[in-house]
Amino acid sequence: MPKTKKTPSKRKPNPAFMRPVQPDDKLAAVVGSKPIPRSELTKKLWDYIKKNGLQDKKVRTQINADDALRPVFNGKSQVSMFEMTKLVSGHIT
Repeated sequence: MPKTKKTPSKRKPNPAFMRPVQPDDKLAAVVGSKPIPRSELTKKLWDYIKKNGLQDKKVRTQINADDALRPVFNGKSQVSMFEMTKLVSGHIT
């Protein structure tokens, strides 16, 4: 019996992550005001963090807030990456 070569199936994105979400005014100052998928929102947020050097130099899991991110972080000057995702999800609809 000949073996059939099975091609690996490509991973399909979760439709919930592809559905556009609307950032509120505070988050729109960082990622823009148009509805975008959650994956793009995360990408834009990290681009902003890296462009402005907001990742803490010693503790890489900490994000330092600038004037635009402080309202998104509920006034905190520093949050962890994990806390950041929780805080950002409170600013989208």
